[in-house]
Amino acid sequence: MLVFSGNRQYLCFLKITFMNNLLLLNIGFLELNANWNWKEIYSPFARFYYVKAGNAVTYIHGKKYALEPGYLYLTPPFSLHSDECNDYFSLYYIHFYENISNKESIFDRFDFPVKVQASLLDLQLIERLHVLNPNRCLTNIDPKIYDNPITMSQTAAYNSVLPQHVLIETQGALSILMSRFFEFKTVKSFNNDARINKSLQYIHSHINSDISVGELAAVACVSDDHFIRIFKKEMHTTPVKYINIKKIEKARLLLLTTDLSIRNIAMDLSIDNISYFNKIFKQHTGKTPMEYRNTKTRDT
Repeated sequence: MLVFSGNRQYLCFLKITFMNNLLLLNIGFLELNANWNWKEIYSPFARFYYVKAGNAVTYIHGKKYALEPGYLYLTPPFSLHSDECNDYFSLYYIHFYENISNKESIFDRFDFPVKVQASLLDLQLIERLHVLNPNRCLTNIDPKIYDNPITMSQTAAYNSVLPQHVLIETQGALSILMSRFFEFKTVKSFNNDARINKSLQYIHSHINSDISVGELAAVACVSDDHFIRIFKKEMHTTPVKYINIKKIEKARLLLLTTDLSIRNIAMDLSIDNISYFNKIFKQHTGKTPMEYRNTKTRDT
């Protein structure tokens, strides 16, 4: 029996479970002519693009990236971004999300490049994925139309009725495409303070728990008051507000991809007070959980 320690054990577990954690929402092929211009998109799911012809631009968190033929592109979930094209442009798009049973998102743990060189095999894999899932294309390419709770929950529901062999092959293809970016990943470092980085990793891996400031201070090996001061200095927010942000991100995905009741979602996140859950959810999204789940279109 092999015994692993620390990060090696975690990475081994990650590799074993990774293939089962990625689920498809949409895949399709678009030929566009200066009609792919969207501002401030903010989605709870991730995106792959494979550009076949033409050129376009995407802005992720304000940084500009040229979209060129022969490359794979990745936009992580909860990334504010905008897209522009001024001429002919064709691409495959893939929308996907992580299985909600995965407590810590790979996007919380790692930084990935936006752009990697694609191979002929990658294109063949995408084309195969498209053939496997013929009914998963967008009926309208405007994010205000498709990027909403009702549409996303309907699309996510396809995964529960797919034949097992199609689901396995689909997840395998998504995992292989994601592996192209894993090759160049780095462990996410939010700042230069190792104490804060350790506390953030703890938050991400225990997001379903009731996390106290005392626990985080113990992880950072400082007093509670000192931890709050250094956290606010480095992260420009309080520990409690940051925890709530990550819990609401998880709640949004649960509201979109499951039929769990709002009470059960709050309980899964160790929030016993439903009124408090409704309050912090509305603070971060502008809607209550019920309004969010029943909204047909979103503002971004």
